[in-house]
Amino acid sequence: MSAKKSTTGKTAKKATSRKAPARKAGSRGSSDYDQSKIEVLEGLEAVRKRPGMYIGGTGTEGLHHLVWEIIDNGVDEAAAGFASNIDVVLHKDGSIEVTDDGRGIPIGRKSDGRTALEVVFTELHAGGKFGSGAYSASGGLHGVGASVVNALSSKLVAEVDRDGATHRLVFLEREPGNYLSSGKFKPTSKLVQVRKIPASRSGTRVRFWPDLDVFDAEARIDYEQVRDHVARVCFLVPGLQIKLHDKRGTGQKPETFVANGGLADYVDYLSIGETVTDIMTIHDEATFEEKVPVNGKMSTVTRPCTIDVAARWVKGFDTTIVSFVNTIPTSDGGTHVAGFERALSRVANEQLLAETKKLKKLAKQGNDRATPSDIQEGLVAAVKVTVPEPQFKGQTKQELGTPAIQNLVYETVKSGFADWVSGGGKKSQINALREKMTQAVITRVAAKQQLDARRKAATLTSTGMPDKLADCRVHGMDSELLIVEGNSAAGPAKQGRDSETMAVLPLRGKVVNAGKASLKQVIENTEAQALITAIGAGSGRDFDVADARYGRIIILCDADVDGSHIRCLLLTLIYHHMRPLLEHGMVYAAQPPLFATKHKGELVYAYDEQERATLSEDLGVPFDKWKRFKGLGEMNVEELAETTLNRETRVLKRMGMSDGRQAEKASRLFEVLMGNDVATRKDYIVSNSSLIDQDLLDI
Repeated sequence: MSAKKSTTGKTAKKATSRKAPARKAGSRGSSDYDQSKIEVLEGLEAVRKRPGMYIGGTGTEGLHHLVWEIIDNGVDEAAAGFASNIDVVLHKDGSIEVTDDGRGIPIGRKSDGRTALEVVFTELHAGGKFGSGAYSASGGLHGVGASVVNALSSKLVAEVDRDGATHRLVFLEREPGNYLSSGKFKPTSKLVQVRKIPASRSGTRVRFWPDLDVFDAEARIDYEQVRDHVARVCFLVPGLQIKLHDKRGTGQKPETFVANGGLADYVDYLSIGETVTDIMTIHDEATFEEKVPVNGKMSTVTRPCTIDVAARWVKGFDTTIVSFVNTIPTSDGGTHVAGFERALSRVANEQLLAETKKLKKLAKQGNDRATPSDIQEGLVAAVKVTVPEPQFKGQTKQELGTPAIQNLVYETVKSGFADWVSGGGKKSQINALREKMTQAVITRVAAKQQLDARRKAATLTSTGMPDKLADCRVHGMDSELLIVEGNSAAGPAKQGRDSETMAVLPLRGKVVNAGKASLKQVIENTEAQALITAIGAGSGRDFDVADARYGRIIILCDADVDGSHIRCLLLTLIYHHMRPLLEHGMVYAAQPPLFATKHKGELVYAYDEQERATLSEDLGVPFDKWKRFKGLGEMNVEELAETTLNRETRVLKRMGMSDGRQAEKASRLFEVLMGNDVATRKDYIVSNSSLIDQDLLDI
């Protein structure tokens, strides 16, 4: 998209006066824009008008955000040292209830006669988390969490245990009041004392019913998401105990979560597989200056900031970095994560890898410096900053924006990581990490060189495409790439296809298992390279779905074990290196029939045993009159064209991201059961003997 030229500055041309043509009433240029068009949204109307601005959307994510807002209020009490228990209940009627044993929301009256409890749930930007209020640092800093939950609920019941009694206020369609003994709702700002309690007991209980008219029909509260959230919170506030109950009839037993080791425990929990290093912890307290309004004037204030980091490397390749501000997870990172990553890169390149002989060979090419992805390969880390009144980018608080935090985290992590590299860590682990990062650099450089070389080589031919590709004449969204097993199936496919829009790519042998192979191994695999080149959109991070030469990728494999294995390997390759194809629904698996028979001179096909049985009974054709296709290569051109290639009669199954993940798991199982490692296969069969038919074990 080209940018428009500016009409300001030295390059601006002198404007010429011209009488504008008259516009029709009601057109875009109509002049009926006056004071009556200016609206002021009172109270909670703004939230209901634009819920996405406050909770990120009206789908499942937004619905969960309501739960987080109420839970995090209790967590703030715990982080401040006033609460130790939180109960979360998912009720059968769709409501969610959160109880904490903190100080309890204040119930005293404000100057306008309303109680503080009512103000908290009806006014945006009202709460005890501003400036030097009731919290030095907390999660719900915007002061809109409780009121937003009320704004997007059909009913909300707030109960406060305080001053020797339980006080209740109900909000029905956002209007405060209480129910009379007759069951009728009476609007009022007066609290009702429900029961007497010991004077020492305090806490807050909130139960709300999300307004289903606001949220999408498919929006649901997912137990696992709630479970993950409360488990994560316990790692952030050591000693906090959270009980989770699902009373929706799911059969899920109540669970209790508590952790005492902080971020180090969380990193250990997130670590998967064999470790390279122990957990490195870094802690520091610093200050920074920030301009904020004080008594109506912008003033410079000094802010305290506590920085906590826990990190370790594992032998895998995935990177896991979780970050938090106070008790709020920042899924999109922010300035604290930027400082952390910058510090890792600085120390890794200038100290850990500075004298590595293997990398010196790459120095002449300018490839001796490790990139962030090299350094973070296998990294599991948690970064947390505790700071008063942080600046978030948006109400959903997914990204920290306070600029000064980046340098504070950078200096802290740079010093802590440098100390670990210089001898604070175990020498064997430091060497192992150095080797891991070095190998990541070498692999990345080699893979890029291989890919560049192959791309350059491809341009030397007339088409740049694999020799075995029988291409189509027209490319684009209506064109298809048919991937078939070997030449036996390729022959009939080429003859039976529509050569205008259908291309055929035969595979010889099995594609590399991209789930466990390195990028270099994938690129060097002939079949994988042929597929990547034929599609023409690159691979990995460089993949651009807009450059794909075909609108559909169709996998044609035999209905046997080998065919299933090949299909799994292809899906695994696409899942790891051409993922947007799955995300955009461009990958399909052909469903060829297993059986065929003639009935009254016409061919009839059955796609599985059950369908054959049904058709045999309906048509009066015995089983021995059915032909069994062992593979696509056994079909003649007409049969293949009619059942698998004809767009009017064929059956295709669209493959998605879940199919890619399942294919990766299946590929690993195929590797065990069909590979050359006899010992591994034997161990698997013995360990999983309960899954094997007992008749086979008796043979």
